[in-house]
Amino acid sequence: MTTTVITNIGSLVTNDPDLGDGPLGLVADAALVLDGDRIAWAGPAAGAPAADTAVDAGGRAVVPGFVDSHSHLVFAGDRTAEFNARMSGRAYEAGGIRTTVAATRAATDAELEANLVRHLREALRQGTTTFETKSGYGLTVEDEARALRIAAAHTDEVTYLGAHIVSPDLADDPAAYVDLVTGPMLDACAPHARWIDVFCEKGAFDGDQARAILTAGKARGLHPRVHANQLSYGPGVRLAVELDAASADHCTHLTDADVDALASGNTVATLLPGAEFSTRAAWPDARRLLDAGVTVALSTDCNPGSSYTSSVPFCIALAVRDMGMTPDEALWSATAGGAAALRRTDIGRLAPGARADLALLDAPSHVHLAYRPGVPLVTEVWRAGTRAA
Repeated sequence: MTTTVITNIGSLVTNDPDLGDGPLGLVADAALVLDGDRIAWAGPAAGAPAADTAVDAGGRAVVPGFVDSHSHLVFAGDRTAEFNARMSGRAYEAGGIRTTVAATRAATDAELEANLVRHLREALRQGTTTFETKSGYGLTVEDEARALRIAAAHTDEVTYLGAHIVSPDLADDPAAYVDLVTGPMLDACAPHARWIDVFCEKGAFDGDQARAILTAGKARGLHPRVHANQLSYGPGVRLAVELDAASADHCTHLTDADVDALASGNTVATLLPGAEFSTRAAWPDARRLLDAGVTVALSTDCNPGSSYTSSVPFCIALAVRDMGMTPDEALWSATAGGAAALRRTDIGRLAPGARADLALLDAPSHVHLAYRPGVPLVTEVWRAGTRAA
C-alpha cells in the first residue's frame, strides 16, 4: 500500500486536542501521512516520517472533509416559483413538499440518480466527503424504497423518511398513513437504510405518531433521527432524547427543558442555517446550546424547497455571522459535530486511524471559511486517501 506525505501545510485542523492547540488540535507548519485510505501520522512537518510520495500543500490550510449529516438529495424538479414568491413577499399556497413528491414520482430511476450524483459532485468540490441523505419525496411503498436503493449506491448514511408529511393519497386519513409507514413501507425500506427519521411538527406528525414511527423503526434495526422544533415549540427534541436519537435536527424553537434534555443525553443538535436563510425564519441560537454543553452539528439540509444549497462553507459563514458561533466552533460542528450526529469516530478528524478525508483551502487559516463568505476556497479534496476533486 502506497504512503503519501502532504507537507508544507500552513495550518492543520486535526480535531484532536492531543495533537495540537485547542479543541481543533491546530498544528502550524504541519504534515500528514496517508497510508491507503487512512491517516497514519499527523503533526509538525519537521517530524514527519518518510513516505513513498510527497505532496506540497503550498502553505495552505488543511481541514477535515466536511460531514453533511442532513440532506434530501433524491428528488426531481425544483421549486423556483415558490422561492421567488416567498422572497418577493407574496403568499404562495400551492406547491411545497407535495410539488416535489409529484415530480419525484414521475421521474425515472436514472433521472433521480443523475440528479443525486450531480449534487454529490457539487458538494464534493466544496469539501464534503461524507453525506447523509433521506427518502421522503415518494411517500408510497415503491417510491420510498427506490429512493433508498438509489441513495444506498452512493452512501452508507441512508435515512428512511417515509414520515416526511402525510402522503397526499391519504391526506384525509393520517392514521392509515402511519400504519403504512410502520408496516409495508417499513418492510420495503428497512433493508436499504441505516436510519429512520420523522418530521415531528404541526402539519406533519405529532408526538404520539412520531413515537410510534420511530419505535417501529428501532424494532427493525433502524436508529432514530428527528426533524424537531423547526417551525414551532413541540415535543420533537425531548422525544429524540428519550429515544436516544443520534440527532435532533433544526432545533430552532427550544424551551429551557429542551436544552436541558439535549445537554443530558447523547443526542446531537444539528443546526441547518440554510433553511433559515432561504425562508427568512428566526435563526437557531447556537450560543445557547453550546454554553449549555450540547454537542452541535452544522449541516446543509440540501433540498429543493427550503434550503437549496450544498455548500457547507456557506453554512459555516451563516453560523458565525447569525447564530453566535465562533469560526472554530462552526468548523468543528461541520466536521467532528457531523460525525457525532452520525455516530461515527472514523471521520471528521485528521488523526491516526481516521479515514483520510481532507480539504485544502486556498487560505492560510480555516477562519477564512467565515471571513471570506461565498469565495470558493476549497482547492483540493482527498477522500479515503485519494485525490477526489
